[in-house]
Amino acid sequence: MSKLMILLVEDEESLASFIQSELQFEGYRVVWAKDGQEALEIFNEQAVDLLLLDWMLPKYDGLTVARRIRKASAVPIIMMTARNQTTDIVSGLDAGLDDYLTKPFDIEELFARIRVIERRLSKQEEIVLT
Repeated sequence: MSKLMILLVEDEESLASFIQSELQFEGYRVVWAKDGQEALEIFNEQAVDLLLLDWMLPKYDGLTVARRIRKASAVPIIMMTARNQTTDIVSGLDAGLDDYLTKPFDIEELFARIRVIERRLSKQEEIVLT
């Protein structure tokens, strides 16, 4: 399976730049959106395998983006946010998120969570092919 196309949605430029460069170093293809509106536009224009989504974004917040995408797609979504209250986590997961990672986080933990998604997608491909 080729490396995933990841839509990174993060308004903090320094963090987005760091995550994007780390993901690309690992061989992932990455496109970056700075706000919720841009994320939805990119999602509608490109084939995306995974969303890495911040909650607190300009224009549309991450939860709104996740809900809109979930209406049309089962693409995996990992929320990366400083919001660490149980009610936020539950709201996010109930809105259709696949995973929830609170900031600050270690980049290796993000990679491990992406690998979990990759394994799941790979198994789904195997099922379709058989």
